[in-house]
Amino acid sequence: MSIVVELTQLTIAEAASMLSAGHVSAEELLVAHLEVGENADKLNAMITRTTDRALKQARQSDHRRVNGESLGPMDGIPIAVKDLFCTKGVKTTAASKILEGFVPSYESTVTQNLWSAGAVLLGKTNLDEFAMGSANMTSYFGPVKNPWRARSGPAAGKDIVSGGSSGGSAAIVAARAALGAIGTDTGGSIRQPASFCGIVGMKPTYGRCSRWGIIAFASSLDQAGPMARCVEDTAIMLQAMAGHDPNDSTSASIAVPDFCAALGDGVKGLRVGIPKEYTMNDMPAEVQATWDQGREWLEHAGATCTEISLPYTDYALPCYYIVAPAEASSNLARYDGVRYGLRIDGDTLDEMYQNTRGAGFGPEVRRRIMIGTYVLSAGYYDAYYVKAQKVRSLIARDFETSFFDVDVILTPTAPSSAFAIGEKMDDPLAMYLNDIFTVPASMAGLPAISVPTRLDGAGLPLGLQLIGRAFDEDTIFRAAKVLEDAAHFKCIP
Repeated sequence: MSIVVELTQLTIAEAASMLSAGHVSAEELLVAHLEVGENADKLNAMITRTTDRALKQARQSDHRRVNGESLGPMDGIPIAVKDLFCTKGVKTTAASKILEGFVPSYESTVTQNLWSAGAVLLGKTNLDEFAMGSANMTSYFGPVKNPWRARSGPAAGKDIVSGGSSGGSAAIVAARAALGAIGTDTGGSIRQPASFCGIVGMKPTYGRCSRWGIIAFASSLDQAGPMARCVEDTAIMLQAMAGHDPNDSTSASIAVPDFCAALGDGVKGLRVGIPKEYTMNDMPAEVQATWDQGREWLEHAGATCTEISLPYTDYALPCYYIVAPAEASSNLARYDGVRYGLRIDGDTLDEMYQNTRGAGFGPEVRRRIMIGTYVLSAGYYDAYYVKAQKVRSLIARDFETSFFDVDVILTPTAPSSAFAIGEKMDDPLAMYLNDIFTVPASMAGLPAISVPTRLDGAGLPLGLQLIGRAFDEDTIFRAAKVLEDAAHFKCIP
């Protein structure tokens, strides 16, 4: 096995240990991932590479280590960043034509926290345009390809989706071209692509990570989170990312615990809820079998699994597709061709707005702006948006009630494994159903994680989701580590 392959098979924890012991330098680690990244270019997972900056950061890390000044386990670790985070001096696109030429003069809080912890920026990853999508098919820069290939079934011999909207981040980690990546999750945009690509993806509690400097989709739902190849790595990354930020009014002023401390505590005595409403009539047998297996693994490790009811689950998806587009239509009103990004002139100011927005936004973004504008309009605001917010409160109450009796909830992450590129693009409703298991936790603002568990009959990854109480990521990490150890998922694309 070549040194490049060896270095790119490491976890963040293993790489940090090797760096601390002097067995490898941060620059050597970076160069290995840059080499693999070149081979992975066919996946279209990266929009902008930052090689010169990465080399500078890696050399600074090596210099600190020589002087005994290591910044911790993220120091010298090469990661990728979803191109929704503003990065000072580095082009930021949100995968949209309308932000053509936009280079931020400031850094998002989450990325700044990572650089302060010594992380190294490989580049900015592809995504669904403005994070609106479930397959990474709506990007102005083209679709992201999953590094996995189906051995049989309808997707055999075809390129398959990486999931969305953080599909570029998921694909680059699965392809071993980055040790970790960060994404954003609005309705499942970290967890679903993590499941499709066979990696771990964590959505923290809403407010655990600052949203300052993240290009907004739906402000009451968006949350940054880590994506990596094992549970411990996501815990290490979240430790560096999280924290209160006075620049963000939704950032929680709550201490960040040591997420890695409880990883070995197991689940003996833990109460696990199995929501009956998550069982679908047309659930693929392999997804159901994976869910059943997850329950058995947790029970074997000492947990008690109990059926629970979340009666408003059926309303979560339609509620989400009222609230999220409404907030998107408001957030995206700022892209008018006046201050930054694309501008297409017209004879009047209104014509300039129309020309710019018509040419700058893709079909899915335009669809969601139109839906959002409709549900916020006079005569429909009370009938749709206000009612959706009331239902959202009931969804959150379902979870609060359940957490009196259980400590964590186990569900599938997605209703299927990854599908062929273009397969569902003509049916937006079928595409939206990809988020059916992930949206409820987002509506309630709860932390959730996806853990890879097995391959289906076509040879594609399937994941399980754990949902926890607000700001109780520790318990989720504990349970996720038990699932990970039991599944022993070591498959690579």
